[in-house]
Amino acid sequence: MDPDAVDDLCSGAHEGTGVGESGRVPHGSTDDPELLDFSANTNPRTPQGVARIYEAALAEARTYPSTDYCEFRTTAAEYVGCEGPQVIPTSGGLGAIRLTLSTCVRPGDTVLVPAPSFGEYAREVRLQGAEPVFVDHDAVDEHDPADHAMAVVCNPNNPTGDAYDRERLRAFAERCRESGTVLLLDEAFMDFADRPSMAGTDGVVVARSLTKIFGLPGLRAGFAVATGDLRDRLDVARTPWSMGGPAATVGTYCLRREPFVVETRERVHRERARMRERLSQRFAVRGSDAPFLLLELESPGDVDDLLSSLRGHGIAVRDARTFRGLDRHVRVAVRTRADDDRLLDALDV
Repeated sequence: MDPDAVDDLCSGAHEGTGVGESGRVPHGSTDDPELLDFSANTNPRTPQGVARIYEAALAEARTYPSTDYCEFRTTAAEYVGCEGPQVIPTSGGLGAIRLTLSTCVRPGDTVLVPAPSFGEYAREVRLQGAEPVFVDHDAVDEHDPADHAMAVVCNPNNPTGDAYDRERLRAFAERCRESGTVLLLDEAFMDFADRPSMAGTDGVVVARSLTKIFGLPGLRAGFAVATGDLRDRLDVARTPWSMGGPAATVGTYCLRREPFVVETRERVHRERARMRERLSQRFAVRGSDAPFLLLELESPGDVDDLLSSLRGHGIAVRDARTFRGLDRHVRVAVRTRADDDRLLDALDV
């Protein structure tokens, strides 16, 4: 991380960075217990038995966790279809993203960054003293990676929800590999898309999160997957205890709950289609492979009115105007049928 870049954020040099006055990127989620939260894209359900596993794992917090995380790595590898040593445990998916950028990007480098997309990419690039080069989120692969240290792809993309074709991504990964450009592939929402992971592909670092599919954002459990020299760099650079013992134990348990993942995916698929049909009566609704939908309104002012109206109904949705290039959009999560009905009724659709 570049100290000068940190100084810039601390001094308030935020213009054009996508961060707020605090130097941080705005995110969804609300801590108001009175609001039904459609602003965060986490599963409203958790695997059965997870509370029992967490409680039993609390004793592990009294000792340092093993630094090899063998059981977690083996289970995560089986989950995404790679080899155990290729898994690098991290504190959430963002931990994997930061670790990758800090080991592969130098001050003065440029990085292809999708837009609109997850705002932390550009912030993390800048924290390395590098420069994000923004390109359309669905056309990153149409750009020449040769002049850049890294290219970032979010698949499926947040907040638009669309996923890349696998063969198209593989072709781009090969071009990146040939040019010596690292491809960072954020698969935080891949569990919902029912598509195979790119984990284990040479020249690619895959970032995965347990936050979304298992409904445990506070657990801070995730991992990166890489091969060869990339894998070695990540493993050497990661902190010695990159994941807490209870997080590793609960994460291992969750990754083995295949029926839960399948049920969640099927529920989201059904609800997403139903919600899109209803919401299309009032909004322009983008197609999605993820557990959320992006809605376009007539004007930025309409967004303010909608946010206020829904809050009056005890509902929070994501103001998507904080994403680069979106000025009249909101994002709504796909939750349970009962929750979704409450949102649809509040929107009168």
